[in-house]
Amino acid sequence: MATESPKLLDQVRNLIRLKHMSYKTERAYVAYIREYILFHRKTHPREMGVEQIREYLTYLAVQKRVAASTQNVAFNAILFLYKQVLGIELPLIDGVLRAKRPARLPAVFTREEAKAIINDLDGPVRIIVSLLYGSGLRLTEALRLRVKDVELENGQLIVRDGKGAKDRTTILPAGIIEELRRHLESVKRLHEEDVSRGFGSVLLPYALARKYPNADKLFAWAYAFPSTKLSPSREDGVVRRHHTAESTIQQAVKRAMSKLKIYKHANCHSFRHSFATHLLEDQYDIRTVQELLGHKDVRTTQIYTHVVKNKNFVRSPLDT
Repeated sequence: MATESPKLLDQVRNLIRLKHMSYKTERAYVAYIREYILFHRKTHPREMGVEQIREYLTYLAVQKRVAASTQNVAFNAILFLYKQVLGIELPLIDGVLRAKRPARLPAVFTREEAKAIINDLDGPVRIIVSLLYGSGLRLTEALRLRVKDVELENGQLIVRDGKGAKDRTTILPAGIIEELRRHLESVKRLHEEDVSRGFGSVLLPYALARKYPNADKLFAWAYAFPSTKLSPSREDGVVRRHHTAESTIQQAVKRAMSKLKIYKHANCHSFRHSFATHLLEDQYDIRTVQELLGHKDVRTTQIYTHVVKNKNFVRSPLDT
């Protein structure tokens, strides 16, 4: 009896996991592909093409009025479906009404606000948020740090497979090195306890698990900020200790902001914005800031010069 082939969305999930794409990407791609199919009354994508894709993307911009970034994610999801899953090369898709990208400035904490939030936190959450502000990390980058990528003696962090699949190094704030050292010692004890109980493995990136069969239980590969509980991996169902959940940090920052009466439309990513803005205020070269942030194009970094200029370099006529 022939084995039934996986359903289309399961094929999408399987390929995303095979390529070690993030869970956030998996959820987004599956959601937009499902919506694309439902929008066209459950027509199979093989029976559709450029015209149907154009209609769906225009619908997102006109009827749903989504942000430009959301429309781009939906477009990338559909391209992934056709090219990677179905093996269909699409011709140029033009004539799509694009969602407008608003020219907004990033939300930035003052130095006092950033430090007040950090001081209101404790434990691993405090260290993680300190790295968002003190090292300019994205939240996912901080949570995915492995022990081997925290170089306490050199005072630097190695960010592996960041946005755009790029590695980079960034600074490690001297003020948290001892706190981080003590934290990693407790992580080591937890790891040894897991190993003694028959666990202790972590999910390795790409093909490293095959290349180094025993590396998954080495402390060097453990997450620097592990979860408080063991859970099965979505990739293979093996019970492992993953990293701390994003929601844990997001909720802690939200509570601290409320307690401190900081009413800005800000979140965890605002610490990264604040890192860049405050470095520029301190007269560091924009190329240096670009490198620390891992921006491909300096124009992305230049958005922070607008924030700095408005705050520090222009004096109100009332003050002159």
